[in-house]
Amino acid sequence: MSEKKLLRKRIEASKQLNDLMRDYFYRMDRVSKGEEEGKIAWCTSVGPAELLSAFGFQIHYPENHGAMLGSTRLAMEYIPVANAMGYSPEICSYLTSDVGSYLKGETPLSKAYPGIESVPRPDVLAYNTNQCRDVREWLEYYAKEFDVPVVGINPPHGMAEVLPGHIDDVVQQLKDLIPTLEKASGETFDIDRFRESMRLSRECSELWGDVLGLAQNVPSPWTFFDGCIHMGPAVCLRATQEPIDYYRALKEELEQRVADGVAAVEGEHLRIYWEGMPIWGKLRALSEQFSELNACVVVSTYCNSWIFSAFDETRPFESMAQAYTELFINRSEPHKQTHMERMVREYKVDGIVFHDAKTCPNNSNSRYGMPQRLEEELGIPTLVIDADLNDLRMYSEETTRTNIEAFIEQLEENK
Repeated sequence: MSEKKLLRKRIEASKQLNDLMRDYFYRMDRVSKGEEEGKIAWCTSVGPAELLSAFGFQIHYPENHGAMLGSTRLAMEYIPVANAMGYSPEICSYLTSDVGSYLKGETPLSKAYPGIESVPRPDVLAYNTNQCRDVREWLEYYAKEFDVPVVGINPPHGMAEVLPGHIDDVVQQLKDLIPTLEKASGETFDIDRFRESMRLSRECSELWGDVLGLAQNVPSPWTFFDGCIHMGPAVCLRATQEPIDYYRALKEELEQRVADGVAAVEGEHLRIYWEGMPIWGKLRALSEQFSELNACVVVSTYCNSWIFSAFDETRPFESMAQAYTELFINRSEPHKQTHMERMVREYKVDGIVFHDAKTCPNNSNSRYGMPQRLEEELGIPTLVIDADLNDLRMYSEETTRTNIEAFIEQLEENK
């Protein structure tokens, strides 16, 4: 295929995003060093952040740190360190790269934000195994290292339907966290503060959903690859006002693009669904390749993982339990298929790319016949890319590039 010069359209809100994330990391660093009052909690990315926020914790997300290690390609230096101490190369490469960087006393935060020497030291750790069991092993390791308490939620898994009994179980588990969080924070649980955290997260979630939904427009004003960057506030700063303000600004900018007919991919001709985790170390390269081929990756279940439509501050425990249990990643194959079929139609998708991530089986949805079923049901082609979220040893540049080119040619023929 002939090459063309790629014109990248900068999202102006990116500067506000950079400032927001910088302030977030520096604030946690000051608290960790005792330069500012407060306590630090570590939390898995779809863990009980709103409850932690209600106790006043500043929250660090190890998975976000893992993604930073992947996108900077430093993960390749640290994964072998964790492997050498007994962590299998088969388990989550977020975990192994993060633990490896800890063992070497290094972090990409130091280069991005001068003066930050390490990730913040936790006062408590909280997980939710709605994603996978690895997050529990991950935080339990750090609980021993830092000699601090670890608490967690273990919801039911693989449901076609989330039933009242499932919600009751998770509600009780959430309430059981409170005594430990009170002791770690030095604060008494306040239901009104919890309701306010839930309200802020709900507003953030709704705006994030609105922003992602703008990709339904043809042409799309932004891409999945943009979303992987701009999701930072929805992950790390929910339950605060800052991401609400940010996503209002981003939404306004993208709505203006829609009104002006500005396309994220110039000459958009094909629309792609990305299913699974990003390949962090190849995010830019993949973005450029799809753009060069006039293909816009418009939707993913990954970015949509931070849309918590069930949040309701009038029912904080129950709605939190529902939102964190009904996640796509935590559901049955038939439920996932129905969800994907709906998204394909809503986003006018021409083809689906599945990322089969070697170390992330729970968010690799190509292993039980899903691509074949969707091809039969929807009549659109699918492609499976074998790679990993962080471990680039699992990624073949030449093979992947060739397969994507062939896939796009197939889609063009279908058009």
